[in-house]
Amino acid sequence: MISKKIGIVESIVDQNGELDDIRVKINGELQRAYNYPKITGHINIGDEVLLNTTAVELSLGTGGYHFVIANLNNLESNFTKGGHIMKLRYTPLQVKVDSVEEQESAYHKNIEEFSSLDNMPVVVGSLHSMLTPFVASYKRLNPKKKLVYIMTDGAALPIYLSKNVDTLKKKGLIDNTITIGSAFGGDYECINIYTALITAKEVLKADVVFVSMGPGIAGTGTKYGFTGIEQGPILDAVQKLGGMPISIPRISFADQRDRHKGISHHSITVLKEIVNVSVNLPICTYNEEQLCYIKEQLRNNKLELKHNIVYINNENSKADLEYFGLKVRSMGRNFDQDKEFFEAASTAAYYLAEVCDDSRRENHK
Repeated sequence: MISKKIGIVESIVDQNGELDDIRVKINGELQRAYNYPKITGHINIGDEVLLNTTAVELSLGTGGYHFVIANLNNLESNFTKGGHIMKLRYTPLQVKVDSVEEQESAYHKNIEEFSSLDNMPVVVGSLHSMLTPFVASYKRLNPKKKLVYIMTDGAALPIYLSKNVDTLKKKGLIDNTITIGSAFGGDYECINIYTALITAKEVLKADVVFVSMGPGIAGTGTKYGFTGIEQGPILDAVQKLGGMPISIPRISFADQRDRHKGISHHSITVLKEIVNVSVNLPICTYNEEQLCYIKEQLRNNKLELKHNIVYINNENSKADLEYFGLKVRSMGRNFDQDKEFFEAASTAAYYLAEVCDDSRRENHK
């Protein structure tokens, strides 16, 4: 059973047509809530709303907000035209989307006639916070290249929740978005990772694709019990379709949990046991002590025998972010507090500059 409360909308702090950041009064106390207008409709100050308050009562981090289930002053609505594929299927909030694969879709033929990704680079991350540093470095190196972001359903399902995506799109740094599985709200909707990759190449003509879940991640402290394990099957799919699979390792020396020191046990599990193919694994050349620690992890887990590990000198991550006026945060830590984490994602862009002949490094100033 979820926890539900009724509140009154006191103010609308921000709204962009996809996400309303509102303040509601519940039993006389002012609290923060989100409303998705494309699902639950337009909202006004003074409206009475039914809220899912579960996450706040559990004191969760990402997702620790109240969410509007229904506006009690605006209960009825009509669906928009087009599309027959449902996401959030068989739930009270199931939504209808116009999926690329549908027979009526203008892109159905592109999916049917696909043959290969032709070595298109696909960078796969395990956390949403890896997106911004990769995009900043890639777009600074390649301002004219087309970058497509595929958001999986490993965490947040509505892409509207991601302020990172909203910022990067407004700055013209992400050219298109695709949401897959139960995730929804992208520029294009696909049923799974295979058709999303095909759409990125055949429909959107992407030069590079970045894949990761949306905001949030579920972890349990167990070997296999984390949503980032999806990184393995995604990398397999890239290879299966003829793409260039590139894995971003989760690296940190700021995380106080020993299992996440250096290369996280999440990444080691994926690279050692889950992914079936050999992938490209760019590693930033950190300071000597840190790099020795990482190399020992790679050696102890025999990852250098399975994957193409490439060490890349990258001291530009922070400058790339500042160039576009971007700020980053992961697990509550900003760039200076956990720079190795963000540098790991940025380094994948510098790896591509090394291996792709059409990368324009001279654009980096």
